[in-house]
Amino acid sequence: MLQRLYGWTLALAARRTAEAWLAVIAFVESSVFLVPADVLFLPMALARPARAYRFALIATVASTLGGIAGYLLGLLAFQTIAEPVLQFYGKLDDFERLRQCTGEDTLMVLLVTSGLSHLPPIKVVTILAGAAQISFLFFVLACVIARGARFFALAWALRRFGEPIRHFIERRLGLIAAIAAAALIGLYIVIKYSGIAGTLTSC
Repeated sequence: MLQRLYGWTLALAARRTAEAWLAVIAFVESSVFLVPADVLFLPMALARPARAYRFALIATVASTLGGIAGYLLGLLAFQTIAEPVLQFYGKLDDFERLRQCTGEDTLMVLLVTSGLSHLPPIKVVTILAGAAQISFLFFVLACVIARGARFFALAWALRRFGEPIRHFIERRLGLIAAIAAAALIGLYIVIKYSGIAGTLTSC
């Protein structure tokens, strides 16, 4: 199913309505969709590099709005909507582990890392943020900064280096994700045991 979703999303880049589809995919990836908006953003920005920053803005705004939708699902409709969505994608166990072991401060860190690198998955963290009722203002700011940094950095790289950087990103995506995960674990350990932020988790 993932491969079919990936191929379908990639094919949308060739359509005249690609910008609208980018907004839709960026919105739903934050709460219900499995394929990240980057899959559509990359070929669009390569095909029309002059509009790369415009595409980045569209993706950032839509992704933030989608994050807000995920937050509200976690806050107001977890059992009726959010839980079945997480169950469908096989993310419910990840969600429950995070909910049991993550304090508010750590969740704020995860909001930034998920926006930058999809680790943990964005939909899991946004729904968890609503369920945990963390500061809505901080949540929105974290979405704008982290997701904007991701899309605008990609836009800059694609405008600067073109097709080779796309191949690098696609070939090294696993390595990039592994490095991001290692950085996340290291950051978590530093924060947890440094005593700077107090008790961050209940585990």
